[in-house]
Amino acid sequence: MKKVILSIDTGIDDAMALAYVLGSKELDLIGIVGTYGNVYTKQGVKNDLALLEMLGRKDIPVYLGNEHAIDKDDFEVSEVSADIHGQNGIGEVEVPAATRQVETGDGVDFIIDSVKKYGKDLTVIATGPMTDLARTLKKYPAFKDEVGQVVIMGGALACTGNVTPYAEANIHQDPLAAKILFESGTPVIMVGLDVTMRTPISLEDTQKWRDTKTVAGEKYADIVDYYIHIYDKYSPYLHGGSLHDPSATCAAVHPEWFTMLPLHMTVETEGETAGRTIGVMEKLREPNPNVKVCINIEAEKVRQDICNTIHGLFTK
Repeated sequence: MKKVILSIDTGIDDAMALAYVLGSKELDLIGIVGTYGNVYTKQGVKNDLALLEMLGRKDIPVYLGNEHAIDKDDFEVSEVSADIHGQNGIGEVEVPAATRQVETGDGVDFIIDSVKKYGKDLTVIATGPMTDLARTLKKYPAFKDEVGQVVIMGGALACTGNVTPYAEANIHQDPLAAKILFESGTPVIMVGLDVTMRTPISLEDTQKWRDTKTVAGEKYADIVDYYIHIYDKYSPYLHGGSLHDPSATCAAVHPEWFTMLPLHMTVETEGETAGRTIGVMEKLREPNPNVKVCINIEAEKVRQDICNTIHGLFTK
C-alpha cells in the first residue's frame, strides 16, 4: 500500500477525496495537513477531525498547514467558495465535533519527517493550494528527489479556468507556490479541470450511500447533495457535481485511466493571467519532464470507482 499524506482545504469534494483514500485498498493515509481555500485553515481542520471520527479513524493525525499564500499576509474565503461548499465547508451539514484536537506540530515538518521515513513509498496528494508543498521544498529541497509522487488537483491546460479565464481556483490562490512546485523537479501529476469537469456525481449515486442506513452514509449523502444542487446554479450543463478532488486521489491509484502529457510546466504569477498553468516554451525539447498533465480521462470508470469505493467505506 502507498503511504499517503493529504494536503486539503476541506470543502465538499475534499471530504469525498478523504473518504475515497480511507476506502481504498491501495492507499494508507498516514496524516492530513489542513490548508486554506474552500474554507479557512482552522475550519478545514475542524472538518477533517470530525469526518475522521465519524468514519472511525481517530488514529490519523491532523496538522495545521498555512493560512494564506506564501507572498500574502491574510486570506478571505470567496463568496463563490462559500456558496459552493457552504459556510462550514461541508454543505451546512452538522457533523458531531471531534473529541480530539489538532496535532501540535507544524504540517510542513510532518511532511518532511514522513518523506525521510518512507521515501519513494510516500505519495502526497494536494487538493488545495500548493502553499505547504512550496514551504516544504524551501525548507527541505531534497523532498523533490526523495518523494515517490505528488498528485495535485489544480490547473487547466486546454480549457478555461473556473475563477478567471486563465486560472483554476487552487492554483489561483497561490500561483507562486504552484510555480515553485512545478519548477522544482518534483514528480507531479496534475489533475486539472481538463479532466475533472468530465466526472459529475449525481443524486442517484449519493442515494446509494444513503441507502446504507449508516450515519456516515447519510451524512455524506446530505453533504454531497448540497454540492450537486449548487452545481445546478453554476454549471447546469453537467447535470451533477464535479468530482474534482476525488479524481486526483483516484489518479494516485489508477493512473492508467488518465491520459497524461509530460511537460516542463510553470505558472504565471502576475497580471490578468496570474494562475495560468502552462508549458515552458524554452524547455519543450528538453527530456524527462517532471510534470504529467492529465488531458483525458476514462470518466465513467473514475466516477464508478470513486462512488463505489466511498460506498464500501460505509458498509464495512
